[in-house]
Amino acid sequence: MVRLGDLHQSHLEEIPDGDGRTVEIKLGVFLSNAKGRRAKLTAEQFDRLAALGLDWR
Repeated sequence: MVRLGDLHQSHLEEIPDGDGRTVEIKLGVFLSNAKGRRAKLTAEQFDRLAALGLDWR
């Protein structure tokens, strides 16, 4: 498990895409982008992020 406070912008996570392949996601970049766009996130997206320990409301 990765501690969110320890993430660097270049940290890669491999996520299954549902077709049997994996996609590499730069997790630090994703979090930075999501936080920067939080005014546009839906309530469902906020709830999903909160379930991961990210409560930006």
